[in-house]
Amino acid sequence: MHEMSIAMAVVQQVEEAPPQDVTGAVECVRLQVGELAGVVPDALRFSFSLACAGTVLEGAELLIDAVPGRARCAACDHAWATGMPPRLACPQCDGADTELLAGRELRITALRCSGARPDPVPSAPVPEES
Repeated sequence: MHEMSIAMAVVQQVEEAPPQDVTGAVECVRLQVGELAGVVPDALRFSFSLACAGTVLEGAELLIDAVPGRARCAACDHAWATGMPPRLACPQCDGADTELLAGRELRITALRCSGARPDPVPSAPVPEES
């Protein structure tokens, strides 16, 4: 289950954040997760709770913001929601020269800490497993 390695990478990234970004215990981590990223949100939540044990994130809540897949056709410039399973051929002209605009995101967008600053840490992509 690659959700565990993603959860461990999130914990590691937060633990390695500069001290001015993480003040006190981490209460909440917010992630953007694209629908095409191949992540099962419930499995990631479960894995996150296990990965946080014994760390500054122990007991932290994981909030997941789903990002829908979007694509655009190079030939006719039509943009559409890819859906699941993803439709990557253009529904307007049936063109195959398409660009994926959104849906593969996997990034930390905010932290809430017990000694919180009012502004969140900058977005940082979660490293993908090899």
